[in-house]
Amino acid sequence: MDPAGPARPTESARAARKAQPRLSRRRLLTGAVLAAVPYALLPDPRADARDGARDDAPPTAVDYPPAEWRPASTSNYTAAERPGSYAIDRVIIHVTQETYANTLAIFANPEKKVSAHYLVRSADGHIAQAVHEADIAWHAGNRDYNYRSIGIEHEGWVDQPAYFTNALYEQSAKLTAAVCDKYGIPKDREHILGHYQVPGTDHTDPGPNWDWVRYLRLVNFA
Repeated sequence: MDPAGPARPTESARAARKAQPRLSRRRLLTGAVLAAVPYALLPDPRADARDGARDDAPPTAVDYPPAEWRPASTSNYTAAERPGSYAIDRVIIHVTQETYANTLAIFANPEKKVSAHYLVRSADGHIAQAVHEADIAWHAGNRDYNYRSIGIEHEGWVDQPAYFTNALYEQSAKLTAAVCDKYGIPKDREHILGHYQVPGTDHTDPGPNWDWVRYLRLVNFA
C-alpha cells in the first residue's frame, strides 16, 4: 500500500477518459454472452434463408455439387456407409406423381416412410438432394434394390409428358452420369432402370412417355 495514497489524475488524463466512448450495459452484456459461445455454435453468415430450406445445413452437405440440400426425415431412410457396407451398382429412375414442393414435403414427413436420394424439378432441371448417397433411401419398394441403388425422382406425372422438359432430361442425365462415374456403374439399360423394372413393384414409372433412347444418349455424352 502506498502511504501517500492514490495519485490524483492529471487534467490530461481526465480529458482522455472523457473522450473515450462509453459502452452501454446492454452492449457489455451482449459482448460477454457472445464471447462465451464457441465460434462453431454461432450462426453461419452464409446460411440460406430460402423458405423451407434447412438453415443449419452446411454448404458441403450435398454429394452432387449443383444440388440443393433438402433433407428427408431421418425416419424415411436407413443410415449406412455405402459403398463400404453395400455396393452401389444401379440407378433407378422415378416420376413423382406429385409436384416438386409436395414431394419434398412428403420426404420430410416422418410418417410417410418414403424418400429418394435426388429430386429433379420439371421447369428448370433444378436438383434437390434429400438423402446422402451413402445412406439407403426408401424408393424402390424392394429391399435389395434399395440397398444397392441411387434413386432419382422427377417431378411430373407418367401420363403428362409436358413435365419431361429439356431441362429436366439434361440435368437429370448429368446427375446420373456423375453417379455412374463415381461408382463405376455402366451407363446402359441394365444398370439405369425404371421403377417399373424393380421386382415386386406395382409402379409403372417413369411410364411410356419417358424417352429412354434420348436419356441414355444424354447420360453417355454428359
